[in-house]
Amino acid sequence: MKDIKKDISLFRRYLDDLYTTADARKLLDELHTSESHDILDDLTAEVWEESSSQQTFTDLEREKYKKEAAQLLKRIEHKKRTWFRRITVAAAGVAAVLCITLGSIRYLAYLEDQDATYLEAFTRYGEKKQLLLPDGTQLQLNSCSYVRYPNRFNGDLRKVELEGEGYFKVARNEKQPFVVGTSRLDVRVLGTQFNVKSYKEDELVSVSVESGKVQVNLPEAMMRLEAQEQVIINTVSGEYSKRKEAREVAVWRKGELRFQSAPIRDVAKELERMYGCQISFSPGVDTTLQISGEHGNHSLDDVLESIRFISGGKLKYRKDGMKITFYK
Repeated sequence: MKDIKKDISLFRRYLDDLYTTADARKLLDELHTSESHDILDDLTAEVWEESSSQQTFTDLEREKYKKEAAQLLKRIEHKKRTWFRRITVAAAGVAAVLCITLGSIRYLAYLEDQDATYLEAFTRYGEKKQLLLPDGTQLQLNSCSYVRYPNRFNGDLRKVELEGEGYFKVARNEKQPFVVGTSRLDVRVLGTQFNVKSYKEDELVSVSVESGKVQVNLPEAMMRLEAQEQVIINTVSGEYSKRKEAREVAVWRKGELRFQSAPIRDVAKELERMYGCQISFSPGVDTTLQISGEHGNHSLDDVLESIRFISGGKLKYRKDGMKITFYK
């Protein structure tokens, strides 16, 4: 059984603009029922009686107030439309506040990012460099490499830009993943030790994981690597090779070399970066010839002789100071 008095009270509060959002919702629901017409009739009579008790009316005034009471329904309908507008405005206001808040957060992050000072480090031929990043991450750069990073890490990510080769020992922070961005791929980690090799001039790029896990993001693919796993990506053919690598990661840190089915032109660039030499190829030399092997901390002459032997005699070389020419 409906409580008519409560419903009339609800209508009166609405007419007097003293209502909550819940009240307004309830009122709109009530207007769709047939029982609401009886409530409105009672409310009209109530308003009429209140008006009559407050003052004495002339016939003209009485007729006027009768008309006003009769127009109560129209006013409620108007209020209903107004309420819808209020709700719409309120919703828009909430959305605006959210947009402003989120926008402000992003803008503040943008300002912080703009305010951050970016540092750069690079290495020359035959040079290696050790760096300590703002979050405690340790980075060792190989020869002819470049890194760019902020003086402090803001926002949701700790991101650095790398060109070349670097060995990372990342300070763990699950709330702020560490990302190494390169022109060929991105590597995302929480805290681990890994090596990234991504020289623009090289055909092969690679990621090798020493401990922990990493996520490698390519333009059209994604893969995960665990400890003692390596992926080698051929940027020309688009092929990649993922495999177990139980041997030590980043042997270049000890002055050693390791090649895994690397085209001789990539090997030549590696030798140039490490020894500061200049290498050219005579016409007719197959620069896609693949070389595999591991070379300790040897002289350039020893490495060249090793490559000649590994090639099975397909490659010979002439050496004039620091200028080397490979020929058939």
